[in-house]
Amino acid sequence: MTIKEQITEDMKTAMRAKDSERLATIRLLLAAMKQKEVDERVELDDTMVVAIVDKMVKQRKDSIAAFTTGGRTDLADKEAAEIKVLEVYLPQRMGADEVAAEVKAIVAELGAKGPGDMGKVMGVVKTRLAGKADMGQVSAAVKAALTGA
Repeated sequence: MTIKEQITEDMKTAMRAKDSERLATIRLLLAAMKQKEVDERVELDDTMVVAIVDKMVKQRKDSIAAFTTGGRTDLADKEAAEIKVLEVYLPQRMGADEVAAEVKAIVAELGAKGPGDMGKVMGVVKTRLAGKADMGQVSAAVKAALTGA
């Protein structure tokens, strides 16, 4: 079963259970997926779905930060609940040590030296670790590997 099919089944389950919060989040995800399919005239595969989910999780994390600084904990809690629903569809994430080891291997493979090669390294890292690791964490690992920190 593809992730897309799983999301559709989860929507039906949430409807039957009358779980309105979970249902609303799943519908937002399905709408984002449908929008991408219509805009780009493609059929989404699991990798593309994971990228959409990842983007939605990042948006919610940014919103939580904004709501927290604005003193709106009620809205921050709502966003956190949506993150929990969305994270179910993401693959198991790599730990910080695994990310650092993978980044070091890629840096060695490319022969990258210094911060000037960050773009070249990030291009390769994004393709290999997309959906497997938090890109913020990956970016920090690349900076550390290239500066020798």
